[in-house]
Amino acid sequence: MEYQHGGDIYANNVTIDYSANINPLGLPHGVKEALFKAADSCSCYPDSRSMRLRKELARFHGVSTENIICGNGAADLIFQIVQALKPKNALLIAPSFLEYEQALKASSCNIFYYSLKEENGFQLYEKDFTEWLEKSGIDIQMMFLCNPNNPTGFAAEKEAMAAILKYSRDRGIFCVVDECFNEFLPEPDRYSVLDLIGCGGYENVFLLKAFTKLYAMAGLRLGYGICTGKEVLDQMDLIRQPWSVSSIAQAAGEAALMETEYVEKTRQVIACEREYLKSTLSSLGFQVFDSMANYIFFRDLRPEALSREKMLYNQLLDRKVLIRSCSNYRGLDDTYYRICIKQRKENEEFLSILKSIVTEGK
Repeated sequence: MEYQHGGDIYANNVTIDYSANINPLGLPHGVKEALFKAADSCSCYPDSRSMRLRKELARFHGVSTENIICGNGAADLIFQIVQALKPKNALLIAPSFLEYEQALKASSCNIFYYSLKEENGFQLYEKDFTEWLEKSGIDIQMMFLCNPNNPTGFAAEKEAMAAILKYSRDRGIFCVVDECFNEFLPEPDRYSVLDLIGCGGYENVFLLKAFTKLYAMAGLRLGYGICTGKEVLDQMDLIRQPWSVSSIAQAAGEAALMETEYVEKTRQVIACEREYLKSTLSSLGFQVFDSMANYIFFRDLRPEALSREKMLYNQLLDRKVLIRSCSNYRGLDDTYYRICIKQRKENEEFLSILKSIVTEGK
């Protein structure tokens, strides 16, 4: 399987990018100011422990500083946690974020898959999932759970996640819960397991978060994890690069945590534009799934959708528009796509181009 990603504007001649799920409001003003002020610090090594940032994150989330680890984006921490624990067998949901599989394969781990069903809207139902896992008899040491899931955009509620985490804890399975898109949800707390971890008793859970998407900081590379398992974090500290988080990324992270109005405005924009895009895509004949985050997962049902000439990805690329083909996700083909959500003017321009393709057939 080829590990392609959204946002590859460098290998493609594009003027409109709908492939990367980045906050459409752009980099917050306060973060820009912090970056400017932090420029002079680049002549010094950054704090390898990211102490100030970790303290701010601890205050922000109401957890202990010792339970937080920072990395060069969420992807960095995904590879770290796998290398730290070195599971023999791991379980992945399919389809889901590709870096999990890449990190596990790099550690020579055996990978098993639980396939989400299209007839269920690619939603994860905890009872079906745990029953399948029990019947399978697979001896796994680690699983990854993306909530909301990428690329489908569906989020399982806290109670369902809690049942899965309890099941895993009782069987010695370590869970990585990826909540990098949680803050785009209408009610983030309904889906986050953060307070569950904070109450203790879940040392088998590593909660993954990032500044990348919410604060439009993809180029700065800043992610973090929350875990109450001290031995796990100690092992990650032993293998991580000491200066993986730059001084300007740390300064940007501290400033971003102050942007509460920006986050609230983001949710309002995303909620409105998500429904607008879903409705219009459906009216154009696409099969639209119940995406809840800042991206939309859909399928091209046109009879010609699989032919290379009429493939939606190529038709849009001919017009210098880039969307995320989901053909390299396990269980999906060239008819499945994911697009990000932008502001109304940009969405109207994108939909106008898409409509011309559907109506003109070229």
